[in-house]
Amino acid sequence: MLYHIYETQRSLMEPFTDFAQAAAKLFSNPMSPFSESPLAQRMSAGYELLYRLGKDYEKPAFEIHSVDVDGVGVAVHERIEMDKPFCELRRFKRFSDDPATLTKLKAQPVVLIVAPLSGHYATLLRDTVRTMLKDHKVYITDWKNARLVPLADGEFHLDDYVNYVQEFIRHLQGVYGNCHVISVCQPTVPVLAAVSLMASRGETTPLSMTMMGGPIDARKSPTAVNNLATNRSFEWFENNVIYRVPENFPGAGRRVYPGFLQYTGFVAMNPDRHASSHYDYFKDLIKGDDASVEAHRKFYDEYNAVLDMDADYYLETIQTVFQDYKLVNGTWDVRSPEGKIERVRPQDIKTTALFTVEGELDDISGSGQTEAAHDLCSGIVRKEQRHLEAKGAGHYGIFSGRRWREVVYPQVRAFILQHEQPQKKAAVPVTETPDDNPPSLAPKKVAAPKAAARTAVKAAAPVATRWVAPAGNRTKPTGAAAPAEADPVAAAKATVSAATPSRTRRSAARKA
Repeated sequence: MLYHIYETQRSLMEPFTDFAQAAAKLFSNPMSPFSESPLAQRMSAGYELLYRLGKDYEKPAFEIHSVDVDGVGVAVHERIEMDKPFCELRRFKRFSDDPATLTKLKAQPVVLIVAPLSGHYATLLRDTVRTMLKDHKVYITDWKNARLVPLADGEFHLDDYVNYVQEFIRHLQGVYGNCHVISVCQPTVPVLAAVSLMASRGETTPLSMTMMGGPIDARKSPTAVNNLATNRSFEWFENNVIYRVPENFPGAGRRVYPGFLQYTGFVAMNPDRHASSHYDYFKDLIKGDDASVEAHRKFYDEYNAVLDMDADYYLETIQTVFQDYKLVNGTWDVRSPEGKIERVRPQDIKTTALFTVEGELDDISGSGQTEAAHDLCSGIVRKEQRHLEAKGAGHYGIFSGRRWREVVYPQVRAFILQHEQPQKKAAVPVTETPDDNPPSLAPKKVAAPKAAARTAVKAAAPVATRWVAPAGNRTKPTGAAAPAEADPVAAAKATVSAATPSRTRRSAARKA
């Protein structure tokens, strides 16, 4: 019933938000006589703020149209590679008409980025994708809003999430021979399960796994998110946060954890910071600080856009990850698409390198929660394991912003390059072989240069990185601490120009 009340309230507020938007333009347009009044700027700013607070935020676009690769502009075309009922595998295909650049792009590693299904859309990783595209062929999981998925498409469980990841990995292996996997926050758990199951069956596993800020072992350094899950019973979550989608959506009748409830929880974690950000936005409008105003809009267009999650998936995640700790206790069973029950055994992983990343100031996934993956993956030899604690970085700082680009990414890039292998032809027939070049431009031999890998590793500023020691004999990384993580809106202001690439003027003549 709460969902219906919310939608009714939103429908009633829509005319007022439209009026606020029109009034803001009325007092700011230089052609309007109202803009000449003494309080015109304040009136316009006030109405603009009301509009931003009351408007409905739709799913943002990635808007990555080009990237710079060693000084050469490369066009980027976004397309759907696979379409599942609850997720799209999205590819960012690069094009260039420069032969040398084309050859370089073709030899780069293939990376599957598994985006979180925890409230926000995959576009939250826009900066992650844009940065990775300079040195990798990038695919990402783009999860769908559950309220837009018809009931006829069935339910979505945590097991389905694990099976989706396995299917996407197999697809990339079939096209390229193998791939690397990066999981950010929530998907670290299902990704580890997916790779574990593939290893237990004797399948080829990814060349490397990079896990960033995820609750592998939520018992360590519990945060407010962890405490909420442990202090409330499974029945409480089922009775208080699960509602059915109203009739005016394609998924009418589906049981979901609504996005507006998740958004309320996000804001409740730092209400003072958000209030201050909106007041600063009001003052920037009055001052005419267009750069700061645009930075605020970009950040909150993303932050305020939330999706509904299928109830079965959400409740099973709460129980499996945050209440019963089935992964670390070795009691997690997953049902395959064929209906077979399989036990998740991370110790069976032997041929996949593991890199874990945590933020020093992470208030979502506490210290040690992601690093716990190393204890579970005991079958991976020590030299193939690495851990990084990013000094001064919060949860978002490890995959977005300056610290991601300057501290975390160089080491992720070096780790992937170190474990790259020559790409193979597709193991199974495919309708289109991505990244094909004309014979005259195709390199005769594609191999990851070991010398380049060693150079990249040394140049990656490993201030807080280290080889992972056996359990019980680990030391905290050393190095000078960086300043505390900045406010997200302030960080966005500082990087708004750098984070928005210009469109390339080159023609996209050949695929890369």
